[in-house]
Amino acid sequence: MTIRKFGIIGGGAWGTALANAATANGGVAVMWAREPELVEAVNRTHRNPLFLPDIEINPFVRASGDIAEACNAEAILLSTPAQHIRAICELAAPHVKAGVPLVICAKGIELQTGRLLSEVVAEVLPQAPVGVLSGPTFAHEVARKLPTAVTLAIADSAMGDRLVAGLGSAAFRPYRASDVVGAQIGGAVKNVIAIAAGIVTGRGLGENARAALMTRGLAEMMRLGLALGARADTLMGLSGLGDLVLTCSSATSRNMSLGLALARGETLKAYLAGGRGRTAEGAYTASAVIARASQHGVDMPISAAVDAILNRDADIDQAIEALLRRPFRDESEADKEPRP
Repeated sequence: MTIRKFGIIGGGAWGTALANAATANGGVAVMWAREPELVEAVNRTHRNPLFLPDIEINPFVRASGDIAEACNAEAILLSTPAQHIRAICELAAPHVKAGVPLVICAKGIELQTGRLLSEVVAEVLPQAPVGVLSGPTFAHEVARKLPTAVTLAIADSAMGDRLVAGLGSAAFRPYRASDVVGAQIGGAVKNVIAIAAGIVTGRGLGENARAALMTRGLAEMMRLGLALGARADTLMGLSGLGDLVLTCSSATSRNMSLGLALARGETLKAYLAGGRGRTAEGAYTASAVIARASQHGVDMPISAAVDAILNRDADIDQAIEALLRRPFRDESEADKEPRP
């Protein structure tokens, strides 16, 4: 029983790309957006002038300013920024039918509580099965139907098969998994490491340094993930290593772009105020990642340095020097992960 009717919560670039993916295989989608001008433009011109103006939107996508319409679906994709997930779920709660899966398509950890987004959704909507869609994805490439592979994690394997059948196409390939925690840890931590990659690149430290940073960043991701009950193969897959490689390798990444801006001397406040589409999830997730790591005794020096630069006015050059002066260690010893 393939899912054919999708609700997309969020009318940004990622929500628009997901709406195109959800309708590429014969499905229909209602995309909820706050902006009346966006709703009108999508329905009249099949374009999103605010976030993806050059992409044609499938005519089987309809936009609405009424969240109840988007919730009248067989599956709901949550594509708003991570820090808005709780408020959006509270807004949608009266309209979500029991048993309809909510698939988290944002990447982050709730800053205020330190909870994973799946924990937030389960708290607000306990009647809903919760899934996670994550992986190496730039929205504009997904929207253009360039080949993309993602992880779709959900505990219910039958529901996972239905979601894969509904969302999957030749260009958009979901790989089903059951590790909801691992899929989220990969997406959250890679954003923080990508900010560091942008700083390394912007400071001209070279490709060797960036490769080392990515590798040690993966080690941090693994340590935290395994401490929270994730599986190593998830973190080495699309939603972990795959997303890390993409996000740390291109200035198209909002998080790497933020790191580049910080390396040039721009402030975090100035970067985030720079216009639509400049949301860098890692800017909000860094301190939540470190707080969660501290609870479990997990060492994450790169992530801690990024958090200090973003939130405690740490000097970038001093933070880099501190990392380079860390004691030499056996690589396998450094990567031993604590267990829950």
